[in-house]
Amino acid sequence: MTLDEVLDRIGPLDAEAMELSQKKWNSIAKPLHSLGKLEEHMIRIAGITGDPEAHIDRKALIVMCADNGVVEEGVTQTGQEVTAIVAENFLTCNTSAALMCRRAGADIFPIDIGMARKTKVPDYKVAYGTRNIARGPAMTRQEAEKAVLTGVRLAKEKKEAGYQLLATGEMGIGNTTTSSAVSAVLLGEMPERMTGRGAGLTREGLEHKICIVKRAIERNRPVAADTMDVLAKVGGFDIAGLTGVFLGGACYRIPVVIDGFISAAAALAAYKLCPLAKEYMLAAHMSGEPGMKLILDELGMEAVITADMCLGEGTGAAAYFPVLDMAAEVYQKMSTFSDNRIEDYEELGDR
Repeated sequence: MTLDEVLDRIGPLDAEAMELSQKKWNSIAKPLHSLGKLEEHMIRIAGITGDPEAHIDRKALIVMCADNGVVEEGVTQTGQEVTAIVAENFLTCNTSAALMCRRAGADIFPIDIGMARKTKVPDYKVAYGTRNIARGPAMTRQEAEKAVLTGVRLAKEKKEAGYQLLATGEMGIGNTTTSSAVSAVLLGEMPERMTGRGAGLTREGLEHKICIVKRAIERNRPVAADTMDVLAKVGGFDIAGLTGVFLGGACYRIPVVIDGFISAAAALAAYKLCPLAKEYMLAAHMSGEPGMKLILDELGMEAVITADMCLGEGTGAAAYFPVLDMAAEVYQKMSTFSDNRIEDYEELGDR
């Protein structure tokens, strides 16, 4: 399937399933809307899947692993070799996200979409890392499209394997730099507002990073109205692949959880490619990176968890899994007002 065909297949949520889900929440023996965003997310899941029961028993975290040529500019504390080391650690459950997924009963799938060397991680490689965005385009448009379609394919594979909820994670040294560039262009914001310290830069390091983001945008001149041009010129294979996961979730009607800033940059790109795609996304947490709130504001979303997390890997999404499971437990198993012979609550004024 081509990218245009994927976009054409994305339609609105199932309004009837959402209405039935809302009625079910209103019938449960507790104050109306008292679980807040958790109720909203369960209703959204019903609309995405067309199933008013909103089952989310099988969950998968897809972690896109890729290297970024911009590391040459000294925008990180660590070298590019760390990407491959951490990516392989996902396979032995020796990363934060892997341990959190195991605790949450979710499966984790690291994907080599563009690391600079071969590893034991499943190989979906588009190329051996991107080029340095401070000196030229990160990739060709064809490579960007291939990365996006790889994400779409992975969403389809996980849906066919029986997964009911996907989450997005990443591993790639330098990818807060590329995410800052992508989101700054797509939002029409100054790089200063979108760029944070990543994995712990000093004040001087942050200033240098902002300069690199500015240089990349000035040199490559990505066209904000052409999302694929932006991804190709200043993005990364991980961001493009995650963009595809979000689009694939919308195409194949499976909810996809946004993790932190890098994942959110991909969600933003998916939204710009197809505005309806945002209806298939759930915002897990508010990343500590400064650009996160600006992206969620553009998407019209509020995160459920605020814990100042900025680790990446999908850790924020993994932290949200047990919270959502608790909401599902109430939704699917709690008795109703009629079961308890209690008069239903009534809607009184605006919420």
